[in-house]
Amino acid sequence: MPPPLETSGDFYDGETAAARPVTLRIDTDRRVLTGDGIDWPVDDIREVMDQAGGDLIVLRLKGDPVARLILRHGDIRPRLPNRTRSAPLVRRGRLVGWALAAVASVALILFVLIPLMADQLAEYIPPSGEKALGEVTLTQIREALDDTDLNPVTFCTAPNGEQALRKIQARLIAHVPTPVDLSVHVLDHEMVNAFALPGGQIVFFRGLIDEAETPEELAAVFAHEIGHVVSRDPTRHALRSAGSIGVLGLIFGDFAGGAVVLLLAEQLIEAQYSQGAEAAADVFAHDLMIRAGLSPAALAVMFERFRALGGDADGFIGHFLSHPGLGNRIDAARNAVPAGFQPRPLLTADEWRALQDICSGETPY
Repeated sequence: MPPPLETSGDFYDGETAAARPVTLRIDTDRRVLTGDGIDWPVDDIREVMDQAGGDLIVLRLKGDPVARLILRHGDIRPRLPNRTRSAPLVRRGRLVGWALAAVASVALILFVLIPLMADQLAEYIPPSGEKALGEVTLTQIREALDDTDLNPVTFCTAPNGEQALRKIQARLIAHVPTPVDLSVHVLDHEMVNAFALPGGQIVFFRGLIDEAETPEELAAVFAHEIGHVVSRDPTRHALRSAGSIGVLGLIFGDFAGGAVVLLLAEQLIEAQYSQGAEAAADVFAHDLMIRAGLSPAALAVMFERFRALGGDADGFIGHFLSHPGLGNRIDAARNAVPAGFQPRPLLTADEWRALQDICSGETPY
C-alpha cells in the first residue's frame, strides 16, 4: 500500500470567486482525497485541462460541474486511477427538460401566439395598407412562379374574356357588400388554382378556367374566394405565414431576402385555411350564389371534379382534398339549393368561350 500523500492547493467551491488554500491528504483506507471541507472519492476525481499556462493540475469531482481544486505539484496524479476518464453528462434530466421546454415554447409561439397576434393585427390594418400588401404579394407570386427567372408570370387580358369575367364579378358583388374593392386577375399558368390575397385581390389560374366546364362552376369558386375576402382570411393568413417564417428564420438562420419571399409566396398560393374558415366560405358561397340567381350545386360539381383529379392533385385541388370532410361539403352544396329554385343564365355560349380563351389572342403584360 503506498504511503499517505499530502499536498497543498487552492479550492474553488463554485459559489464564491475567492480561492481557499487547502492542505490535502489521501486517506488510503477510505480511498478519498480529504481536506478542509473536501471529501472526494479518488475514483470520482477527474482532471480538467489547464487552458492557461498548462503548468497547473486542475481537478474536479464527477457530478459537480463547478468546484475545482488547483494543485501545483503532480505527485498526486498516480493516486487518481480515473483522472483521465471522461466525466459522464450530468443532470441529463434537466437538460432534456430544458430542451422540451424550448420546443414547447417555439410551438406555443408558432401555433398560438402568432395566430392570435395576426388575428388582432388584421383588424387594425387600414384598407390602403391591406391593398398595398396584396399588390406587393401578387408581384412576388408572379415572380416566384416564373420558371425562366426572366419575367413574371403574365396576366391574361384578352378583351372579350375580361369582359365576360367582369360580368360574373358584377353579378356576384351586386348582392354582397365587400370591405374593399375587388381586383380580379387571371394568370397564364397551368396550375389548377385560385386564391385570394389581402386587399381584395382574387387570382385565377388559366388551369382552373380550363378545368371548369361551365361559367357557373367558375362563379362558385369566385363566390368562395369572395367569402374569404369578406372574412379577411387572406390578411390573417399572410400575417401568420410571415410571422411563422420570421420565427423559423431566427431559429435556423438564412431566412433573409429571397428565401422568405419564395416561402411566403408558396404559403399564400396554397393557403391552408382552417376547416372553420373553409366551411364559412362555403356557406357564404351558397348564399351568394342563390342571391345571384345561381345554383350552389355548381360548387359541388367543382368539388367532385377536384376529387376526381385527386390522384395528382396539388395547389388549389390539393387544398380542397386536404380536408377530410370534402364529401360532406359536396352534400352541403347540393342541399343548399332551395326547393323549386330556378337559376338564371350567367353567360352566353359565346361569352363563355371568350372567357376560356382569355389567355389567347392578346399580348399579355
